[in-house]
Amino acid sequence: MASKTLLIVAHAPSPNTKKLAQAAYDGANHPDIDINVILKSPQDTQPEDVLAADALLLGTTENLAYMAGLTKDFFDRCYYPVLEKKQGMPFALYIRAGHDGTGTKLAMKTITTGLRWEWIQEALILQGDWQEAFTEQVKELAMTLAAGVEAGIY
Repeated sequence: MASKTLLIVAHAPSPNTKKLAQAAYDGANHPDIDINVILKSPQDTQPEDVLAADALLLGTTENLAYMAGLTKDFFDRCYYPVLEKKQGMPFALYIRAGHDGTGTKLAMKTITTGLRWEWIQEALILQGDWQEAFTEQVKELAMTLAAGVEAGIY
């Protein structure tokens, strides 16, 4: 039975971003990977969820060159309750960006630096018009994070 948990927090306000969230969940639930995977929206995620996780994958849209408001709300509610207890937590991010995603990425770097979370790779920025290939990229990111958590690499 799985002993480690990957928490996926995905802001998914549209059919396409829902596809991304599902791709993340499916990738982390690969049959060769034995971890618990929990998928939640930012507004439904509480500090206790983060405290119970061994790693976190965050998906957000880019809104006005910044993260989605509900993603920001997640950090506003969870930052201080997890600050001292989750330092070093493996973290990955995908951004569904209508523009270039740099403002969102910078904001995330600032917040996660304060939390002292460990990025497993650079932010995955899914930029421009929708492409079905985005789902495969997110699935691969989730699979990489989940496999690394299971193996104890992160």
